Amino acid sequence: MSNDTDDTASEDASVLVVGGGPAGLSAALFAAKNGLETTVFDGDDTWMHKAHLFNYLGIGSVGGSEFMATARQQVDDFGTDRRQGDEVTAVGETADGFAVETDGGEYEGDYLVLATGANRDLAEELGCAFTEEGVVDVGVDMETSVDDAYATGAMVRPEEWQAAIAVGDGAAAALNILSKEQGEHYHDFDVPADAERLFGEELAE
Repeated sequence: MSNDTDDTASEDASVLVVGGGPAGLSAALFAAKNGLETTVFDGDDTWMHKAHLFNYLGIGSVGGSEFMATARQQVDDFGTDRRQGDEVTAVGETADGFAVETDGGEYEGDYLVLATGANRDLAEELGCAFTEEGVVDVGVDMETSVDDAYATGAMVRPEEWQAAIAVGDGAAAALNILSKEQGEHYHDFDVPADAERLFGEELAE
């Protein structure tokens, strides 16, 4: 299946992403790009501001803050509702999905992606299962023991905290959500013609 807009998931589905680092923004990018209403709660406390990337495939050298600025712009360009500085205080299940409470209000969605780095408090609050190593227990699709709730990045690994790994985790979570919505495996595979369709002729060149 392609990522053609005619084949995207239900526009009624919504995704709440808690965390605005590489994992959270990657999940938001794949979800929003493919037609899901997506809200990201970006507290801007990512460790990327202390990093400089030399080991990210396709990028020779970039400062962590510069990388984050580009990632945020990319996510914003696809229409994500990115709530910068809106700190999440609680998460929980509702009859139809999930609720996220912040200092500014409460938000509800069908799916929840947790991307809070090594802080696993929200996953514990939600009732997600943990491994013997003390990390959130997920499968390759990043789904937790709570249906339709996902954990990514450092939350699910005791040590391997790398931007490239986190980005992959976020993408895996979003693609699994898209697969659920579509009812079959979803593939977000772009070809050159998609650039003009998504960004216009000028940016496609």
